[in-house]
Amino acid sequence: MTLSVQQRGSVFLVLALSLLLLGITLSFSGHDWQRVMQVGVGVGGLLYGLATPVGRLLDKPTAIGLALVFGLGLISSSLAHQPLWALTEWALMLTCGVIAAAFARLRRNGDQTLDQALILFVLLLCLIKTLQYGYAGVLAFTSGKLTLDTDLLLSGFSNKRFYGQFQTITLPLLALPLLLPSTSRLMRGLVFALLCAWWLIAISGGTRGTWLGIGVAALVLAFLGAAGRRWLVWQVAALCGGLFLYWLLFTVLARYLGLEIASLSSDRLTTNLSGREVIWWQAWDMIRERPVLGFGPMHFADIPNPIAAHPHQAILQWASEWGRALGLVCVAAGAARWLGRVEGDPSARVDRCTARPDASVSVRSAAGRGGAGDGRRGDCDALFATLVGAGGGLADGIASVARAGCRADTADASGLASGGCACGGVIGICRIPRSAWLH
Repeated sequence: MTLSVQQRGSVFLVLALSLLLLGITLSFSGHDWQRVMQVGVGVGGLLYGLATPVGRLLDKPTAIGLALVFGLGLISSSLAHQPLWALTEWALMLTCGVIAAAFARLRRNGDQTLDQALILFVLLLCLIKTLQYGYAGVLAFTSGKLTLDTDLLLSGFSNKRFYGQFQTITLPLLALPLLLPSTSRLMRGLVFALLCAWWLIAISGGTRGTWLGIGVAALVLAFLGAAGRRWLVWQVAALCGGLFLYWLLFTVLARYLGLEIASLSSDRLTTNLSGREVIWWQAWDMIRERPVLGFGPMHFADIPNPIAAHPHQAILQWASEWGRALGLVCVAAGAARWLGRVEGDPSARVDRCTARPDASVSVRSAAGRGGAGDGRRGDCDALFATLVGAGGGLADGIASVARAGCRADTADASGLASGGCACGGVIGICRIPRSAWLH
């Protein structure tokens, strides 16, 4: 029996989301298991792409830019001191591209059902992790020990900063149901409660990059129209709720029970570089020594230093390992894509229905490329690629509808799409500063 295109998409969607769910929620989940999960999602995306009709996903400038990026990256990998390391990182980036392309094609072959499925999936993920956090908190408060370490309340990731990266991706998306007029009052209240709890976990985790990333993205979204400002209002309200819960649990209740709290989030509010100046200068020296093709992907770790195996800064890592030439290619391809869309459609200059989604997609795409990071996040890379692919398909679909005619109902749909795509922009933006600020 031959499956239809929609049925093949449903099979891939169930497979991908199941693997993502298992990789993030299982108690024994860690770096290696999440890498296996990511490979599984990538293979599924490749098979889905081969089993569906060929369609154009990228315009010419973007396609040329990506071909140059991966072509030059392959040359850089072959010339590297540790070619196997470099090719592994190169393959990781290619896998993320396959995942994003698969979900973009899935969105274009389907309808809004995929959008609803992804939002429900994000809600389910965050709900499960919140319940796990709450269960660990109950055990910690009732264990009889005099010290409570908040780091032990986080599970499912080999490093709490990877948990913070996961929250950086999902925090913006949790507010999306609150922006939809079709959401019932009861559901809106439940989602807001979950968002408050998610902010509680983000605060107690003490990941400065998450706070900084969301803060920078909030400043951007404040200028992206009414949808962005509504998103910002909900996030600020949820942040206040999370702060109140944090004070209630780790100050009032802990003091009442006579517990000493270890790893307080206030301990992370420092302004020192934590030794990052050493690895930043190393990255800069690598850039000056090999400015064109770099030392090869993942090759910052090939030069020993007493601080870290990566520079904790995405742009420096990209330039030192992949070379500045690839950065210029990305900028040129992005500029050509934007100019091509404006020149090809003169109405895009003034048509708000078209401009708002396109602008937010451009922000998301540029930020996502700039925030390639250290390549060690496993499930977060796969989840990020999934959302970028799906968000790209959604935005292009809304933009095409807007070009057909700027009616009132289309403008409303465009506003909601702008909010959703702006969330994608937050995801990408938050990836840029995070590596620079975490221990």
